[in-house]
Amino acid sequence: MSPISTPPSPGFSRRTLLAASAAGLALLVAGCSSPPADPREQVTGKQADALAAQVAVQQTLVAAFAAAGAADPALGTEVAELASQADAQLSRLKAASPGSGGSSSAAAPPVGPDARGWLRTQLAAAADSHAAAAVEQSGARAALLGSIAAGLRGQTGRLA
Repeated sequence: MSPISTPPSPGFSRRTLLAASAAGLALLVAGCSSPPADPREQVTGKQADALAAQVAVQQTLVAAFAAAGAADPALGTEVAELASQADAQLSRLKAASPGSGGSSSAAAPPVGPDARGWLRTQLAAAADSHAAAAVEQSGARAALLGSIAAGLRGQTGRLA
């Protein structure tokens, strides 16, 4: 007994459907282009200088964590995660800052007798500086500075 063959159905064959899909995809890709650069994302010289200053502020804060940890080892252990976050924020700021490639380190002011209170003051000063500088930036740079400032305010609260 021979198998029953069915006549081909009218309409698209797989080959026709595949060819039409490939042609449609090619047209879609050819029609897409990247949007022009947003002029608000262009960094002015004033903004670049202000962002470089914020890199220095963050470097001073990273140094402050190290100085507070050296002055009070128990505090250093307690804030190790916060220090790591400050260092990661510094890396992000350097990446966002045009021409900021150097790894110069800033010296923190001397730690007072109350290392916790001194570090809290350093955190608050850095947060204030970043928040004020965010107003002068635009787009992603403003968001980065605002986010870092908010995070530092949270860290200040954890040290209270």
